[in-house]
Amino acid sequence: MNIRIGYLYRDLMNIYGDDGNVLALIQRCRWRGIAVEVQDLALGDPIEPGRHDIFFMGGGQDREQVLVCKDLADVKGEAIKREIEDGAAALVICGGYQLFGKFYRPFDGDELPGIGVFDAHTVAGDTRFIGNVVAKSAIGGKSGVIVGFENHSGKTYLGEGCNPLGMVTVGHGNNGEDRTEGAVHLGAVGTYLHGSLLPKNPGVADFLIERALARRGHVQLRPLDDAIELRAQEVAIARARKTH
Repeated sequence: MNIRIGYLYRDLMNIYGDDGNVLALIQRCRWRGIAVEVQDLALGDPIEPGRHDIFFMGGGQDREQVLVCKDLADVKGEAIKREIEDGAAALVICGGYQLFGKFYRPFDGDELPGIGVFDAHTVAGDTRFIGNVVAKSAIGGKSGVIVGFENHSGKTYLGEGCNPLGMVTVGHGNNGEDRTEGAVHLGAVGTYLHGSLLPKNPGVADFLIERALARRGHVQLRPLDDAIELRAQEVAIARARKTH
């Protein structure tokens, strides 16, 4: 068994420890004897049909988002969307999450079109949401929750055809209004949670790996002893509730 990860814009979209998500995917695969290949996909690089099982993109600032937005529109966007519809998984964080929706509207400058993987749109808000987050999630694994750290002013609203990654019990989530956090469409997961997300949320990591294996014709994923990961999650939950 093998999995191929396409790392989108590593040099531009990688803040707040987002790179740790790829490391977590690699390690959880290695523990199961699954080989992993990571390919950087920079500006101008095309998407080869059927090559990548998981796409990853982290967060970035508005300046980087403008560059990435143009490349997604001109080179990669439609191909990535087709790959996800054809069974590929994806994890996109913060700025990456916004560009996988329909559009991001900043305070200043032109509206940035997204690639429309998620039925969602984002507008710039006048409040910055910063802090620890706890949310109930159907793909949270054994604990049924996800934890992380948010730092964003964009307010994302989900359309009727889009399911949230989770419902916030601590923190602000997508927009600070409807308690939703992130989005899920097929094997694609979008979220505002940095920190990084996957090391202390093994259920989400395994959701992505399972989707990737199913694309290669394998569906059975051997369980791991996640005692350490779940303990880290418990500590994060306690800290979030204490500071809320």
